[in-house]
Amino acid sequence: MGLKKIVSFPGEIYVLFALSSIVFFYGGYPFLKGIFDELRSSKPGMMTLIAIAITTAYVLQQCCCIGLRGMAFFWELATLIDVMLLGHWIEMKSIMGASKALEELASLMPSDAHKLMPDGSIEDVPLRELMVADSVLIKPGEKIPADGIVEDGETSVNEAMLTGESKPVHKKAGDKVIGGSINGEGSITAKVNKTGADSFLSQVIKLVKEAQESKSRTQDLANRAAVWLIIIAIVGGGYNTFCMALYNERGLCLWLLSGLSL
Repeated sequence: MGLKKIVSFPGEIYVLFALSSIVFFYGGYPFLKGIFDELRSSKPGMMTLIAIAITTAYVLQQCCCIGLRGMAFFWELATLIDVMLLGHWIEMKSIMGASKALEELASLMPSDAHKLMPDGSIEDVPLRELMVADSVLIKPGEKIPADGIVEDGETSVNEAMLTGESKPVHKKAGDKVIGGSINGEGSITAKVNKTGADSFLSQVIKLVKEAQESKSRTQDLANRAAVWLIIIAIVGGGYNTFCMALYNERGLCLWLLSGLSL
């Protein structure tokens, strides 16, 4: 209480008015936009719940600024928006990280391959033209264009980006190679046995996408729970303020303001 007297000054309520407006409209914009999107689609969720909470706190704060009796919720408003924004930022960072991982995985594949033709010549062809049973030449330092089996030659292959194996893996005739891994010091020929969606790299990308979708399903579950929280909060808050209104003027003010803000 002593500290409050020291830092207080005439007109501080108007400073709080200005600061809370900045926090509400700028910091709370994602949630205010989210409530309109959710209500437009008739699917209220977490954005609706948060928007109702910060709007109620802001309206009550501003009513106190114009002279109505009641409790100011400036610090509660700022804290709630900051915490929700932090959670929103963590969620977006996670989604962007997964999307970036998909891009990096897709970039592991080379743009073309050295295909061995029936007459013994070598032709550079796009990956989409490779078929199962085609033979390809992989030169030292090149990326392996598709999953296959070594037909001729020996080398070491860096598969760290795909399997996590830190050391190069020795490959000889009959061994499997993975598309996207990096050939070492030797030249080899390999027969393609998997292409497109059946390849190892495509399966990894599919797993990452499924992980993102499972997160979305979890978010849907949270949104369904938020609907019940909205109902409970409105009913419980309305009942509580109504009971207060039966006993004192302050309760009546809060009840009316809560109804207007909701």
